[in-house]
Amino acid sequence: MNRRQFLSVLAAAPAAMAAEAKPNIVLIVGDDLGYADLGSYGCQDVPTPHLDSIARNGVRFTDGYVSCPYCSPTRAGLMTGRYQTRFGHEFNPGPAEQAVAEFGLPLTETAMPKRLKDLGYKTGMFGKWHLGYKPAFHPQQRGFDEFYGFLGGAHSYLDAEADPANPVFRGTAQVPKIDYTTDHFAAEAAGFIERNKAEPFFVYLPFNAVHTPLEALKKYLDRFEGKIADPRRKTFAAMLSAMDDGVGLILKTLEKHKLTNRTLLVFHSDNGGPTAGNTSRNTPLRGFKAQVYEGGIRVPFLMQWPGKIPKGKAYSNPVIALDLLPTFVAAAGAAPAADWKCDGVNLLPYLTGKDKSLPHAQLCWRFGQQWAIRSGDWKLMSMGAEPALYNLKTDIGEASDLSSGDKARVESLAAAWEAWNKDNIPAKWTPQQRGGQKKKKKKRA
Repeated sequence: MNRRQFLSVLAAAPAAMAAEAKPNIVLIVGDDLGYADLGSYGCQDVPTPHLDSIARNGVRFTDGYVSCPYCSPTRAGLMTGRYQTRFGHEFNPGPAEQAVAEFGLPLTETAMPKRLKDLGYKTGMFGKWHLGYKPAFHPQQRGFDEFYGFLGGAHSYLDAEADPANPVFRGTAQVPKIDYTTDHFAAEAAGFIERNKAEPFFVYLPFNAVHTPLEALKKYLDRFEGKIADPRRKTFAAMLSAMDDGVGLILKTLEKHKLTNRTLLVFHSDNGGPTAGNTSRNTPLRGFKAQVYEGGIRVPFLMQWPGKIPKGKAYSNPVIALDLLPTFVAAAGAAPAADWKCDGVNLLPYLTGKDKSLPHAQLCWRFGQQWAIRSGDWKLMSMGAEPALYNLKTDIGEASDLSSGDKARVESLAAAWEAWNKDNIPAKWTPQQRGGQKKKKKKRA
């Protein structure tokens, strides 16, 4: 080797070492999964061994939250590390054919895959987007190298073309046929890992399971024959079991290529379960999807990174999905810039015990007329009427409103929420809007 070759190798070494040091990142999101729907959170009628293995091999967050009790706004917060109310993404858009033209993660915001792509990651998404239908909002315009999935909210598990306004795509080409979305999304994600195993990758796998419609394949339904009497719960169980198998496929693919210890993996639900809709369960929490009670915003939340964060740990301080972007960036060896204006924080020092303080002094929510703030064990919330005060340490089910006996705390928390809300903007679309127009009120006779 001559001197020039030696210097070239020497110069390339730091870059190669940096690339090797970056962990792979896998983010898996369930849809409408209840707080009590995994074995690691108390479920007894649906085995979820692969998801539970993440809890055994990593951290189970007992107080893990999302930033909204509804699908699209939660995803907007997740993708940016910012409260979605900062940029007006407060509500779902409605069906694709009725959504306002400007619906989508605002182009003023930079999404998680772009942040990671800028740090040298290969990026792939497989599943439900729900952050814009127009070409400018397409996942591959927001930082994903590959995309396989659909752009809207709910979707048939069995028919790729069931909703002509919301088909399944590979990239920008429509997919004419699917067998079962849950299986397909997991297989596509596993294939992406196979193809990119030699370089740092970011996989985003947002299943549409266990969102309605309740549809399952016979091979999954057969697992619960004679075990669950309620036919709706039986189908839900089959759908959840399929998702658990999908998670298992990802874990097995990582293990096959000896990537487990080099991969930071997270699973959480996009909001609490809508029990009446899909038989999900939020026990012991009060409330459901679309409510700022705990049952709407506290979700199953799991993280593993062998050798880097503790194994088999239950972490009880409040965290939120907004924390994932800063955490991923930190794992990749960087830090969010001040102009990113992240509301989330890097969780790694809190999980390792380097920082023993609370990740957040407070967490806040705004969803139309509903609002809430949690500070320590205390939560003040309103469903559009007078606020109620709860101590979540002694009353996780929010059964006893303590507001009448602690006016000072009510005023203090209300003031803190108002201060937080000053940095939010009005919603860019509302549930009453369709196709860019507000519904006209009928004149009273």
